[in-house]
Amino acid sequence: MKNPKKIKPLSVFLTIVLLISTLVTGCGGKTPDSARSAKKVTLNEVAHSIFYAPMYVAIEKGYFADEGINLELVTGYGADKTMTALLTGEADIGFMGSEASIYTYLQGAQDYAVNFAQLTQRAGNFLVSRTPVENFSWDMLKGTYVLGGRKGGMPQMVFEYILKMNQIDPDTDLTIDTSIDFGSTAAAFSGAKEGDAGYADFTVEFEPHATALETQQKGYIVASLGIDSGYVPYTAFSARKSYIEENPETLLAFTRALQKGMDYVASHSAKDIASVIKPQFPETELDTITTIVTRYQTQDTWKTDLVYTEDSFTLLQNILMEAGELEDYVSYKDLVTNTFAEQAK
Repeated sequence: MKNPKKIKPLSVFLTIVLLISTLVTGCGGKTPDSARSAKKVTLNEVAHSIFYAPMYVAIEKGYFADEGINLELVTGYGADKTMTALLTGEADIGFMGSEASIYTYLQGAQDYAVNFAQLTQRAGNFLVSRTPVENFSWDMLKGTYVLGGRKGGMPQMVFEYILKMNQIDPDTDLTIDTSIDFGSTAAAFSGAKEGDAGYADFTVEFEPHATALETQQKGYIVASLGIDSGYVPYTAFSARKSYIEENPETLLAFTRALQKGMDYVASHSAKDIASVIKPQFPETELDTITTIVTRYQTQDTWKTDLVYTEDSFTLLQNILMEAGELEDYVSYKDLVTNTFAEQAK
């Protein structure tokens, strides 16, 4: 049995969401059998980033349509918002860091989120400096001001995980600002001037924001969190337990489409991949997308299959514990299923 006391109360917001989801569970309408050839599936992604290239390949190459899925992609702009959409039935599938599924499970969700496919195996963000830095080392962050991620979210926890691996105390050796909304840190970093209250020496950014800052000469990428943290189960797809039980064929079709996207990325050049996903990023130049995809390929960002191993899930929980967000392990079998990923390989 799960024990709600095993985790700190991270967010009043998530607790309220759990109460709302209890009221609305089962109230959403289902797609008629007659529309099975074009099953409507709403996918809520935590962010819209080139970091998730295999998913966009699957969309742009028509793999979801080939599998009989009419996919609606919505961006949640934060794991808390994506999980909200999932638990309340606004979304059928959520794509985010798996820590969100652990939090809601331990807070007592009855129809909780179960992870069924892992996409990325490294962090996808980068440390950006305000000024060029030669021969960067993590101890250079001591005494500095850094724009970080949301407290309790994967970006921030992986950042703190790296700091601790380098004998840096996140609470006392530097100042980390976790107050800025997800997706707004690059604008805050580039717009701040020396002397401003929000002036920072470094910021932790996803793509394409990291490369954009560098292109605009407003920042300089000095380190990859993906390389320095090692292999981490950073993002995965999840669905409510009831949705999995009621829609196994849909989830298998969804996972098969994703696997085709993974296969394409594993067998094609960065230029080919960039050309395919360009429509997803109309405001980003093709050369920039190619540069970013190359960077992710080089650091072995994407898995070759979607199986979410128990070792990976344990590592995730180790990171949560190191961050002070988890007091005891939760069951892998409760929160992860590889039924669809194994069949899709």
